[in-house]
Amino acid sequence: MRSILSNSATSGRTIATGLVVAALVATLAALLLPVQLFGESAAAATTTLTYDDDGGGTVETRYGPLTAMDRDFVRKVKLAGLWELPSGRMAQQRGTTAAVRTAGNHLVAGHTELDRRSNEAGQALGIALPTEPNAAQQGWLGQIKAAQGKEFDATMAELLRRAHGKVFGLIALVRDQTKNTVVRALADRANSVVLDHITVLEKTGNVDFNTLHTS
Repeated sequence: MRSILSNSATSGRTIATGLVVAALVATLAALLLPVQLFGESAAAATTTLTYDDDGGGTVETRYGPLTAMDRDFVRKVKLAGLWELPSGRMAQQRGTTAAVRTAGNHLVAGHTELDRRSNEAGQALGIALPTEPNAAQQGWLGQIKAAQGKEFDATMAELLRRAHGKVFGLIALVRDQTKNTVVRALADRANSVVLDHITVLEKTGNVDFNTLHTS
């Protein structure tokens, strides 16, 4: 009888131990799988992001090394304001709903600040900045100016939301990789401003998520 009880107890402990080990293995797998997946996603996302290489390489500054990606980011912040700021002013004046006019207020406030910050960064780091929108941006401005009424609301929100979404990934990449304190500070603030703009543009109800990333 003692032998039977002893064997039963031993068997019970073995089963319990096995269950504990199985649970630990399952937990470890659950923890590792998301890390692996997110790691792969992050790597894939990084490879799809591009920046304009000005051929200047990396130069040393008093604020840390300045890469071609850093310089391109500062220029893109400046470029964004050159067409998104006037678009915001139009939304303030011509928006047919309170939500569109509110989005205009946020666009004007945010890009006025980022324009100032990009000018300061350009001056501190010796980066020549653009003074007018590029050809594509001028085309978008033309579409917004030509639209009337509800069409204006939809065109403005769709074009600006698409543009903000595209730059959002670059901001995250620069914030993660830059070793320049001035660029990092600009990326920090740009991240908050762009996310705010994405949010208010979506709240207008004029963003079609089915076509947002088709072009």
